[in-house]
Amino acid sequence: MLSIYVLPFLVVGLALAFAFRKSNRAETKALADQLDLVQSKMKQVERERDMAMQELFRRFSEEGKLNKEKSQFQAQLAEYEKYAALAQLALGAAHEINNPLLGILSHLELELNYAQGEERAEIEQCIECARRISVTLRSLMNYARPSPLILSKVNLGRLVSDTLTFLEHQPMLHGRILENRVPDDLPAIRVDANQLSQVLMNLLLNAAQATSEGGKITVLASRVPSGDAVEVRVIDTGCGIPPEILPHVFEPFFTTKRGKGTGLGLSITQTYVRSHAGEIQIESAPHCGTTVIITLPLRHNEPHPAELDSKEVIIQ
Repeated sequence: MLSIYVLPFLVVGLALAFAFRKSNRAETKALADQLDLVQSKMKQVERERDMAMQELFRRFSEEGKLNKEKSQFQAQLAEYEKYAALAQLALGAAHEINNPLLGILSHLELELNYAQGEERAEIEQCIECARRISVTLRSLMNYARPSPLILSKVNLGRLVSDTLTFLEHQPMLHGRILENRVPDDLPAIRVDANQLSQVLMNLLLNAAQATSEGGKITVLASRVPSGDAVEVRVIDTGCGIPPEILPHVFEPFFTTKRGKGTGLGLSITQTYVRSHAGEIQIESAPHCGTTVIITLPLRHNEPHPAELDSKEVIIQ
């Protein structure tokens, strides 16, 4: 009889236990699903955070590059403004000095015809000083107002050969070995032959001044790997250039030749090279010689009405 009364309670208890267990499983599953959803959202937030950090770093990097480019541009602009001011100064100085200088030279040369002894030596010294002033004026004029380009097709090997022949009797080149290693099969380049010859002469004379007797000066050339330009190298075995001086060699009026130079040779050389859409750079170290590298395009992009279609080389 007792079982009859207990059995309904057991059935109800089992039903309640089953219902509770089922409810507990549903809640556990819901909690697990919510946990998975939270973890998924956390991962998504982490991904978005990482992407935001990467984007922030990228923008910082781009801003740094832009600031660097801005600084370089401002420095270049300041350099151009300085050169423009120097050019105006050069033209003004040449205009004001040239005419009186010609009169002084004419008078001194006239006086020299009648001078004797010590007086003659003093006049000759004055004439020499006046001619040095004249050379400086010409350098200033070349720097401030280069002549228009007269382009022609030039055989580089022949140009180098003619320039070396022209200079080989210069006293400062005596005792130096001059070597022309420009191959004959290089394509002709369109340049102003006189300007490029002046560039080579400036570089060769600079190399001779830095190279003692018995040293070697070599001119070689090759086509760059891209094939659209030619690279010319002037290499000497001289004393080299100290690292603190090397960054200033193209600055106008900068010279280490006290009393023997105007400091405009390399500035004019750089101006001539850039007028041909080329570039010039110098590699050097003390006691290791110097290498000057000139890169010139095979075809100049700016046609000139005075352009010639010849391979003649003119040496001034």
